[in-house]
Amino acid sequence: MSVGELGPNDVVTAGPNTELETVAQRLASNNVGAAVVTEGEEPVGIVTDRDIALEVAQSDDVAATPAEDVMTAGLTTLQEDADAIEVSRAIKEENARRFPVVDENGELTGIVTLDDLVATIGEQLGNVADTIESQSPDYSP
Repeated sequence: MSVGELGPNDVVTAGPNTELETVAQRLASNNVGAAVVTEGEEPVGIVTDRDIALEVAQSDDVAATPAEDVMTAGLTTLQEDADAIEVSRAIKEENARRFPVVDENGELTGIVTLDDLVATIGEQLGNVADTIESQSPDYSP
């Protein structure tokens, strides 16, 4: 399984100058916790719901603050055709939960998260359990 197969291809995005009010509205309407900040089709940062919440204590006009003022820049991206194990490695190395997925040109094609990885592992473990139970009729968890 590749990284590109783990997470959704439909990504909430914003430009660097998009106001946080707009970013927050997009997060809420899509029921997600992060927006990838893009220039053209390339990811340049990420804004999370936590970033917006923390900005409340820093700014008198959070709604008008541009995304680039609170985004995490220099983020790690993952190639869509990389092995899924790369998500686990990136989580450990970067201490992050979300990674934009890019194609060979560096253009955004999706996003993969810790939640996607955990859900996929859970599905795979379910498949293993089914196999064990079918091959061992007397087995009972």
